[in-house]
Amino acid sequence: MDRHELRAALSAAGVPDDYFRIEAVHEPAPTPPDFLYLRKCGQEEGGAWETGAYERGVYETVTRHASEAEACAQLLRLLT
Repeated sequence: MDRHELRAALSAAGVPDDYFRIEAVHEPAPTPPDFLYLRKCGQEEGGAWETGAYERGVYETVTRHASEAEACAQLLRLLT
């Protein structure tokens, strides 16, 4: 599963749009006060992906993944 497929799966499951942010695919505006997220880590992380929580203006990484598919599966589990 990639980020676009994840977005479709979350919509099909009825997850509200302001519960999550998926980098470059689903970035709600205005920014909700808290949500779960999926994003690519910087180059220093070797191109890994991370999932986490955004609360009170702070991104808190929960897990790092070697592939986009692993990160998408994790966010799907967290939200459904």
